[in-house]
Amino acid sequence: MEETFTHVRTMISIILGFSIAQLLKNAVKLIDHNKLLKPYPLHLLWVFYAFLLIIHFWWWEARLKVVGSWNFLEYLFLIAYTAMYYVLCVLIFPDSISEYKSYKDYFFSRKQWFFSFLIVIFIMDFADTLLKGKDYFHTLHWEYPVRNSVHILLCLLGIRYNHIRFQYLLVILFIVYEITYIFRHYFI
Repeated sequence: MEETFTHVRTMISIILGFSIAQLLKNAVKLIDHNKLLKPYPLHLLWVFYAFLLIIHFWWWEARLKVVGSWNFLEYLFLIAYTAMYYVLCVLIFPDSISEYKSYKDYFFSRKQWFFSFLIVIFIMDFADTLLKGKDYFHTLHWEYPVRNSVHILLCLLGIRYNHIRFQYLLVILFIVYEITYIFRHYFI
């Protein structure tokens, strides 16, 4: 079974590596092509959140070693789930936005897709956590299901509202919560 886990972990790492590369490559473009592409702070905050979410997910998936046996459907699910992170990264930071005036225009034209994929990720996270076992799910206590449910609700609000202050508040809440969650669970 260790060999199967190593294979699963390798596939997850490859996809997440592509996800991070997508974010970093396009962040460097902002420096390299500064006159052509003006950064938009709200967009960059969502890029940072996506990066933080992927790093956290990558660490979280180390717990897959507790899965005793694997079948193809579980493997397929994990690949599909991990691929959602790559899609999220391409949506938030594509290779080109030449069809748009700015990153602001791009973000607001694609935010429905971005938030929709975040919703899918949070829903799939429930199944991923259950894959590690019901006992493991219960060790996460009440915060875990509340966390995912509130994130889904906030993403629905993010789709609905274009108000810039709301969007800034939303991304700051997501970032602050993710950082505090990481510190509370891995450093304390």
